Amino acid sequence: MIKLIDTLRKNFLKKKLKDKNYLFLFDPPPKNEYVAFDTETTGLNPKKDEILSIGAVKIKDNRILLNERFYVIVKPDKPISEESIKIHGLRKKDIENGIQVKEAIEKFLHFVGSRPLVGYYVDFDVEMVSKYTKEFIGIPLVNEKIDVSGLYYDYKVGKIPQGFVDLRFDTIIKDLNIPSFGKHDALNDAIMTALIFLKLKNLLNSRY
Repeated sequence: MIKLIDTLRKNFLKKKLKDKNYLFLFDPPPKNEYVAFDTETTGLNPKKDEILSIGAVKIKDNRILLNERFYVIVKPDKPISEESIKIHGLRKKDIENGIQVKEAIEKFLHFVGSRPLVGYYVDFDVEMVSKYTKEFIGIPLVNEKIDVSGLYYDYKVGKIPQGFVDLRFDTIIKDLNIPSFGKHDALNDAIMTALIFLKLKNLLNSRY
């Protein structure tokens, strides 16, 4: 039933696609390939906030393809606040030299293709990107989504039924003995998210 609903949704969105050059988004995904990604934004409200950077890395089978990584800094339409800078760490100079968001989204879509998207609380990042894809090509992202926080919860709750599960990113990294790259930027977080995904996929004997 779920597959039928997904097929109907994709057929509906395919008809709404404004630019047929992006029909590849509806192709069957390459077998055992994924893209882990993360965004840095001006805030947590997709309706009014903007993307400042996108980082992503491809995963194939049980390997992270570091030679196939993606990172762009985006120049926002509005000035960013000092408080925002403290969170994402991007300097005003970095952002001023960023590319336009349309170019960033186009590059990202071609990098991802039809592969499933892996993320930490991935719905937020997908919603941020979809805000722009709906404007530029008429549709939101159609890729399958895999949330590592959900996978981690499934892994932990099996060990401590009805117990509290700490889903903070740094807690997950530490608990799974995954190396932390220190600086939290979109690319580093995407790579760490890929490591979390592969570790949990094997621990859970996941279908992914």
